[in-house]
This record gives sequence, structure tokens and C-alpha cells, in this order.
Amino acid sequence: MQTTYQNQASGLAISNTGIVWLKLAVLYLMLGVGLGIAMGASQNFTLRPVHAHVNLLGWTTLALAGLIYSVFPQAGHSKLAKVHFWMMNLAMPVMMVALSIILLTGNQAVVPFLAIAEFVAAGAIIAFAANLFLNLKPQQ
Repeated sequence: MQTTYQNQASGLAISNTGIVWLKLAVLYLMLGVGLGIAMGASQNFTLRPVHAHVNLLGWTTLALAGLIYSVFPQAGHSKLAKVHFWMMNLAMPVMMVALSIILLTGNQAVVPFLAIAEFVAAGAIIAFAANLFLNLKPQQ
């Protein structure tokens, strides 16, 4: 059973969709590093959960999705990839801002926004999982 799939013409299948994901992931990496530096410099770690979410959901998850969508363009060009993209990239900023407001001010009025954004992000992950199970198939 073959475990590596390559485009016969170029040796590697690359999806433009994956490139967009990787570029967004790097933006989240820069944000996460900047936030980490700011917290370390000030010795104020109130935004630790935001830092963790930016790095894990923003940098790591988006980068892995980008790599997967680059190597498996049939998944990267699917409708589920578009659903995944928009749900994740709409949920992440709302989630990070709402969580920051709660942590910095204690204002609980934004909790519903945080909860909705978390469910949207979870839906994005479900769309990603469904996409992979439906669209990652051995090449014939």
C-alpha cells in the first residue's frame, strides 16, 4: 500500500488554498510571539489563555491545515475547506478579543460572543475533519 502521494508532473501537489492558510498561520505566529514578549517584558501573564489560543488555534492549527491542503489539493479545493476557512477565520478574532476583554476587565457581557465564537471554531474543526475523511483518498 502506497503511503506517499505525489503529482507525477511536479513530484508534489501544491494547492493555492494551502498557501493562504500558511500565510495566515504566520500572522498568528507573529501575534503570539509578540504577545508572549509583551507578557514577559511586563511580567503580567493575564492574557496567557489568549496567548495559548493564538498559538495553538491560530499558528499550529492553521499551519497544519495549510500543509495538509497543500499536499492534498482535492481536500484544499473542496467546499468543506471553504467552510473550514471562513468559520475558523471569523471565529478566531472574535474569540481572542472577547477572551481578552473578559480577562482584562472582568466584563461578562461578552461571554455570549465568546461562546458563539468557540462553537463556530469547533464547527470549523468538524468541517476540517469531515473534509479529510471525505476527500483524502489514495490516488489510482
